[in-house]
Amino acid sequence: MSQASAANPVAIDHGNHPLPSYLDASNLGPWGNYLQQVDRVIPHLGSLARWAETLKRPKRVLIVDVPIHMDDGTVAHFEGYRVQHNVSRGPGKGGVRFHQDVTLSEVMALSAWMSVKNAAVNVPYGGAKGGIRVDPKKLSRGELERMTRRYTSEIGIIIGPNKDIPAPDVNTNEQIMAWMMDTYSMNTGSTATGVVTGKPVDLGGSLGRREATGRGVYTVGCEAAAHIGLQIKGARIAVQGFGNVGGVAGKLFAEGGARIVAVQDHSGTIYQEAGLDVPALLQHVAEQGGVGGFSKAETMATDSFWDVDCDILIPAALEQQITAAKASRIKARMVIEGANGPTTPAADDILQSRNILVLPDVIANAGGVTVSYFEWVQDFSSFFWDEEEINARLVKIMKHAFAAVWDVSKDQKVSLRTATFIVACKRILHTRELRGLYP
Repeated sequence: MSQASAANPVAIDHGNHPLPSYLDASNLGPWGNYLQQVDRVIPHLGSLARWAETLKRPKRVLIVDVPIHMDDGTVAHFEGYRVQHNVSRGPGKGGVRFHQDVTLSEVMALSAWMSVKNAAVNVPYGGAKGGIRVDPKKLSRGELERMTRRYTSEIGIIIGPNKDIPAPDVNTNEQIMAWMMDTYSMNTGSTATGVVTGKPVDLGGSLGRREATGRGVYTVGCEAAAHIGLQIKGARIAVQGFGNVGGVAGKLFAEGGARIVAVQDHSGTIYQEAGLDVPALLQHVAEQGGVGGFSKAETMATDSFWDVDCDILIPAALEQQITAAKASRIKARMVIEGANGPTTPAADDILQSRNILVLPDVIANAGGVTVSYFEWVQDFSSFFWDEEEINARLVKIMKHAFAAVWDVSKDQKVSLRTATFIVACKRILHTRELRGLYP
């Protein structure tokens, strides 16, 4: 196990981005995209710009070895990460993903976007993220549990209800969170329901949490549509990813009268001009694990998804899906980022030049962490709200956050992404300035 802290890293010269020594300067990956986004907001920070380097360096990076006994008697080793980007405004908060392509750069970027996201909706959290480089589909349930518990024990030195609170992300779910909570609780000697969010309701989870991210996507999408004169009823929508985010958002938009005309995930790409039968598709996904093979739709070539004529495009899968080449092909009035970091900076510029409104991830998919905050609060008080109250509180916060970002966008004549960064980074850096440096 090794731990590298970015509080006092050995830096190398990389233009405007002095880098921590554990990064590959020639291939920054998602972290490089995040740094470009920060650079765009610095001119708008006023006197707080003196603290901007804070945003470019994670507070803490933990890299752990995760050895487990496999079912065949062998011992396998997996690499795990937990990154705390910034904790000036409160405990670190962010998900844990299990994926074969997880990298340190990716987890760093995701932790930083969590800092921005939490500040944008003004919940009292900093940003964190975690992951293990593994294909969980190749593990048995027993192997998955042993890996989760070992990983939790390894990162246990930096997580806790008042330190850093993990949550579900790609390929993790309520069961993973239950194992993490139990492992942490056993190691500390008392039940600590608040150490993770996204848990089963019977273990202190919150009603409405599973649907929260998709509901947030729908809420800000409707708010933005009203501002640009786009009617949701009859709108044509294409969705990439049809799980807890894309599936829930698609369901809500369909219930609002929109037509979900195309859906893509790891299993295939489907199309139906008249609008897909969303309830039937969700049932198919639950049974088959993906949209591929859905009988009530046509099959499309994977790359053709980006040529679908639609009003709203919702990328809700993985990061860096909308590249510059794809941005030139997109036929939509609005892009709502359900996934984290799905649009590269170059693609962002192209979409803006084409007058395609982009609702950035750091505001559009903040519904999940907002209800995670509700769950955390409920765990501390041991008093739980009903789903109607949770949804009402979520919608209120998302609408208020969007309104603030929209006003900054118009006042400063910047994109919604830059506007969100302005709002969030000012909150983060103002807190940093108030707290000062210790010692």
